Amino acid sequence: MKKIIALVFIISSFSVRAQTELPKSATEIAPLLIGEKIPSVSLKTVENKLVNLQDLFAKQKTIVLVYRGGWCPYCNAHLAAMGEVEEDLLALGYQIIAISPDAPENLKSTEEKQKLNYMLLSDSDGLFSKSVGIAFQAPENYKNTISKGSLGTNKSFLPVPALFILNKNAEIEFEYLTPNFKTRISTELLIAVAQALQSKS
Repeated sequence: MKKIIALVFIISSFSVRAQTELPKSATEIAPLLIGEKIPSVSLKTVENKLVNLQDLFAKQKTIVLVYRGGWCPYCNAHLAAMGEVEEDLLALGYQIIAISPDAPENLKSTEEKQKLNYMLLSDSDGLFSKSVGIAFQAPENYKNTISKGSLGTNKSFLPVPALFILNKNAEIEFEYLTPNFKTRISTELLIAVAQALQSKS
């Protein structure tokens, strides 16, 4: 429980102002907080089909993982780690959805390379990342990389890697994010939090 409280302090250190324009750095983002509702947006699947997030969230409690792209080794390691505990999370009643600025074609490559079973969604135009307040202006040295990953759609933003646990009403019950893209929540802590939240429902 102390660890969970510490995470809340990390998140609360961010500004809580709505994200009206892209912050200049990852330390200036203003993410939605625990208790707030994820806005309704539609994103593309690996098959290039639009799906509405609210429809997906309404089916069951959801763990949403936001990552920078298949080009990021830290993101790939996190995606793989999530795959290793997917069965444990499914058994607790959760579904896993991972979102990145990558185009559907590149999501497909990541899915096959990492041998993932959970859903990957494309947020190349940043609708989701901006709506939850985790997008920021991409540094100049990243622009070619993100443009390639999104097949030219995204040339301006990066999301701060984040993890949200949502109820069926799309309300945030837990979140983990830090400006340091090398830092990710451990699967052990994630499962502990998921179990704690499930026991309360």
